[in-house]
Amino acid sequence: MRQWLEIIVSSFKMALQEFRANKLRTFLSLFGITVGIFCIISVLAVISSMEKAVKDDLSSIAKGTVFIGKWENDNSAEYPWWKYVKRPEVTVAEMAAVQKKLIYASTFSFFCETNGSVEYAGDFVANIHYYGVSEGFEKLQSLATAYGRNIEKREYESGTNIIMMGYAVAATLFDKVENAPGKAIKLGKDKLAIIAGVLPKKGSSIIDAWDYDNCIIMPYQLLSQILPVKNAGPSIMVQANELKVPVPALKDELEGVMRSVRRLSPGRDNNFSLSDIDSFAQTLDPIISGMNMGGWFIAGLSLIVGMFGVANIMFVTVRERTSQIGLKKAIGAKRTTILTEFLLESAFLCIMGGLIGLILVFILTKIVTGAIGFPVGISVDIFMLAISICVITGVLAGIIPAITAAKMDPVVAIRSK
Repeated sequence: MRQWLEIIVSSFKMALQEFRANKLRTFLSLFGITVGIFCIISVLAVISSMEKAVKDDLSSIAKGTVFIGKWENDNSAEYPWWKYVKRPEVTVAEMAAVQKKLIYASTFSFFCETNGSVEYAGDFVANIHYYGVSEGFEKLQSLATAYGRNIEKREYESGTNIIMMGYAVAATLFDKVENAPGKAIKLGKDKLAIIAGVLPKKGSSIIDAWDYDNCIIMPYQLLSQILPVKNAGPSIMVQANELKVPVPALKDELEGVMRSVRRLSPGRDNNFSLSDIDSFAQTLDPIISGMNMGGWFIAGLSLIVGMFGVANIMFVTVRERTSQIGLKKAIGAKRTTILTEFLLESAFLCIMGGLIGLILVFILTKIVTGAIGFPVGISVDIFMLAISICVITGVLAGIIPAITAAKMDPVVAIRSK
């Protein structure tokens, strides 16, 4: 064990010595490794961070939720546009009918959306989201409040002029966000409403499924007084019951129930759409895989170039240390010892190049985080992957020079200059 530690320490010292003695030559030779690590780790860091952000956004929508609406979310579906236009919008009455007939579902909510403005004491915020919903929405979305309370069941049922406000909107209108609950605000031109509560600050969203920082949540009846619900893209949100029914089973039941509610004969096409978040999340997998493959391809080319550069350094190193190699073998050093020393030295050189690449990636993550608004970082797994790539690349690049050194005749090597 002690012998192997000495070999590792000795190889590390020789790698540092090589770098110090020939800084420019070593750096240029390691540049391919640096570029390769920079390419693959930057791609993996951005994609993994993006994937995490997307999953976090999607997790804001209750898993197993199916949306009943007018428009198909699958753009690949071959369906004439004019048929979508002719489809009727879903209604609250249809939600009530569906709710009575469904077996596999437990939670329902009507949902419609438009953009509008809000005003308080002369301060005005435009272009915010109006979410008109029914009871059950807060369960499907797991809504909590930072200040104040949620809208209550009786307020949903009666369509009371009461709302929940996004954190960014409240921060703009009030000096202190905690003072917002209980205040009367004006929606649109003349509709007054009382703030029940303020949602927690969420921050930027990669897919912007629900912009809760810049929204007003209200009973759909209140929204209907500002804009006809049929013009606000209404949909029905349905979640599977506690039996953990698979989404496909829920969608099958929903299809049958909706066809029954709309009295569609067996030969007629559906005039409604059924979409779910799980299917959307699955469509992202090929995109992410493709981006990863692109990063690996670019990195692979760079690493191959870097391998040749490191191999060149090691061949030069073997030539410069020929007499030292002969002396070591003359005093009893085994072939495996010489082989291991040069392989470790090659690996350490690649790790140096990789660390430079990682530093560049770290700088890039800070720039990207500031530019796109969601955190991008290098996870421990990605860091360990980078080190592993460097070690493997170093071993592959140094194997031939190391074998050459290990096979040297000690007498011939000592006499060489």
